[in-house]
Amino acid sequence: MTQQAAEHHSHKQQGRFLGQRWPVWLAGGILALFVGVILAIVFIPAARVWTNDAYVTAHYSVIAPRVPGQVVAVAVDDNQSVHAGDVLVQLDPRDYQTTLDQARATEAHDRAVVLDAAATVARQPALIAEAQAHVAQLTAQLIFARQNATRYAHLARNGAGSREEGERTRASLDELAASLQAAQAQYAAAQAQLRVLEAVQDSARRQVEVDHARVHQAELNLSYTTIRAPFDGMVGERTVQVGNYVPNGAALMALVPMDQLWIEANYRELALQHMRPGQKARIHVDAYDIDLEGVVDSVPPASGAAFAPLAPENATGNFTKIVQRLPVKITLLPGQPHARLLRMGLSVETTVETHLANIVQAQKRLDRGVTDK
Repeated sequence: MTQQAAEHHSHKQQGRFLGQRWPVWLAGGILALFVGVILAIVFIPAARVWTNDAYVTAHYSVIAPRVPGQVVAVAVDDNQSVHAGDVLVQLDPRDYQTTLDQARATEAHDRAVVLDAAATVARQPALIAEAQAHVAQLTAQLIFARQNATRYAHLARNGAGSREEGERTRASLDELAASLQAAQAQYAAAQAQLRVLEAVQDSARRQVEVDHARVHQAELNLSYTTIRAPFDGMVGERTVQVGNYVPNGAALMALVPMDQLWIEANYRELALQHMRPGQKARIHVDAYDIDLEGVVDSVPPASGAAFAPLAPENATGNFTKIVQRLPVKITLLPGQPHARLLRMGLSVETTVETHLANIVQAQKRLDRGVTDK
């Protein structure tokens, strides 16, 4: 075989070898490209931060009675929309109406006691004046009796008066002196009685105030038998039925404010590097395949694990670092008709336009936290 033929055969063998190896090179290139994309996603910051760990939620209210009672009417059904002030449940009001009537009767009785005490206080000054006049009368009579006794004593020394008359005069003088002391005591007692009567009147007034408070509480308890919607919303988880006896605080139903729904998006802590309140967000609703506009309302004060019933314990020495997620609150922008389709608990995907905001640099210029609401 000539040298030229040998070279031709060698090139042909190399071409055949390369032709057989091209799938390996292609697979390697694809793998390298995939690894490069993954590394870029992990280590290169993105202006748009996305997560599918998000859902629709709201601060809903659990409707519960403030007083116990038997349910006589349920005015709403499951999934019904209601307005603030609408009647939801009616409890039997008869017991509470009876208590109110009794409280009002007691208050009326005690008001009459106040009027009687006031009349007694008003009459007492006249009794005091009467006692004072009696004291003055007896004082004048005692003065005259003393003068008369002195005169009879002078006559007796001169032999002009009888002994019997002198003894009668002295007895009359002693009697008037005793009567004056009794009148003075009655006068002092009448003056002291005025203070006692005023205290009784004040006590009666205080009792009326207590009665009035009891009437007000009875009126409140009666009003609590009619359970009304505290705000506009939709009824859910209704568990009450006519005939049930419910204690105070028992959950009857839930009321969700459908115009106050918001998104809880659980972002990894690494995704919060450029996130701050006020940034625009796009919300994709899986159920209806629609997009809504929102805005970052606030970044929470702690991760979800910090509020867990069983918080992680890292002081035992076997610590494993795990990237935490923080529930970012995203509110919906107004004027979106499709937002009425949302229901609490629906899964969504959120994308926040961070524009690579420099949170660390901005924090140096502010006294408050950049991520604070």
